[in-house]
Amino acid sequence: MHVPDGFLDPTTSAATAAVAAAGVALALRGARRELDERTAPMAGLTAAFVFAVQMMNFPVAAGTSGHLIGGALTAILVGPWTAVLCMTVVLLVQAVVFADGGLTALGTNVTLMALVAVAVGYAVFRVLVVLLPRTRVGLLVAAGVGAFLSVPVAALAFVGLFSLGGVADVALGTVAATMGGVHLLIGLGEAAISVAVLSAVLTVRPDLVRGARHLQRDVVLAPRPPAAHPVPVADAS
Repeated sequence: MHVPDGFLDPTTSAATAAVAAAGVALALRGARRELDERTAPMAGLTAAFVFAVQMMNFPVAAGTSGHLIGGALTAILVGPWTAVLCMTVVLLVQAVVFADGGLTALGTNVTLMALVAVAVGYAVFRVLVVLLPRTRVGLLVAAGVGAFLSVPVAALAFVGLFSLGGVADVALGTVAATMGGVHLLIGLGEAAISVAVLSAVLTVRPDLVRGARHLQRDVVLAPRPPAAHPVPVADAS
């Protein structure tokens, strides 16, 4: 989904850069409430994983590429504000080191993948967590749906930006059909990988999944069965 340099006009690129800067500034403040001795190392590991996954690009017509985003997964693991920072660092390294997306389009890519994808994926997850049973299966379903929807919504957000400031010689209808259709399929893959990763982490270290803390509270608050008292035995002597 990385948007290349020169795909949007300077005005639109500058506007998305301003939105991205504001979003990252808010995330820096919000992440202070999320980061602790457990989530800080987890954030680094999650960013490294997302970086590796995002390097697996699938070609998309009209000059763009598609890949797994990881925004919803990151938000569920370490919190939405920290997820914005993780995704921003990943996109920055990719733009500077690998020229994936380009520097002039960095604000656009951060807006789409670090802000829109994270916000949509985590919001859907939180809503479904409330509506679905408070179980491991309910959490994984909520995560899968959130991860799936985050991808096409971010893709359609790009279509909206292209309709406002697209300069590439590609029809808007072609861009919309390509981005929407291909990223629906990519969303299915993202949902499957997100559920698989979360399931593995929940099995080994459920305490590291920030989005599963309500399950941990339920276990702690569940009433324990009364302890059995020994039956006194009469002394036969």
